[in-house]
Amino acid sequence: MNDFTDGKADSLNPRKGNYLFGAKLSKEELKNVPWQICFVMVPFLAYFSYIGGGELFILLLFMIVINIIYNYKPFRLKERPPFEILIQVGYVFTALFSIQLNNLEMLPWQTMLYLTLFAFQAHIAGEIMDIEPDKLVGKKTTAVLIGRKKAKLLMLFLLLFEAYILKFWFDDWVLSGFLAVFSLWLILDIFVFFKDRPYSVTQMKIFGIAINVSAILSMIWVLYSGNLLHPNF
Repeated sequence: MNDFTDGKADSLNPRKGNYLFGAKLSKEELKNVPWQICFVMVPFLAYFSYIGGGELFILLLFMIVINIIYNYKPFRLKERPPFEILIQVGYVFTALFSIQLNNLEMLPWQTMLYLTLFAFQAHIAGEIMDIEPDKLVGKKTTAVLIGRKKAKLLMLFLLLFEAYILKFWFDDWVLSGFLAVFSLWLILDIFVFFKDRPYSVTQMKIFGIAINVSAILSMIWVLYSGNLLHPNF
């Protein structure tokens, strides 16, 4: 749905058109995508609703609605700063889906807050890389509105908040230490290296690969340690 409604911006985006950052397709190539989504999703929607009952159906429906109001007019929150950042909380509902489907205990609210902040921060990183193509098509985002440097500072604030939560709420030295190092790099990025200059495509690809490797390693650590299940208050 995101690709279907962002075709024009993606066609001008130099980082798109690969497996790392996503497809770059024409409107003609994408015209059947909504029907293909329905074809794939409806059987699972029916199955999960059957085994999980009305609560799971409502949760799935809510996740679909979030996608619609994020991508489509008249809502299209992806172009209504700062709501395009706040609605990234929708990613956290995949965790709620898993909890409901598997009859698990609810995650602590502290964990949910950390996951929400992480979703906000990750989205801002994408916006920072897309400022130029977004401007070309008149797409309004928080990064376009406040500028690259302030968007990086906002991202830095979220990173430091996440590091604080991990260290002092979950006693997780590994993840908090990693985010602290990432924060230090971002400080150097803002004030020494890149400042307000855009990244090159090569640099964005290097960052993208590094972020994906870090994500995989962090998932392994989260599963191994179980720290995010046990806040200290």
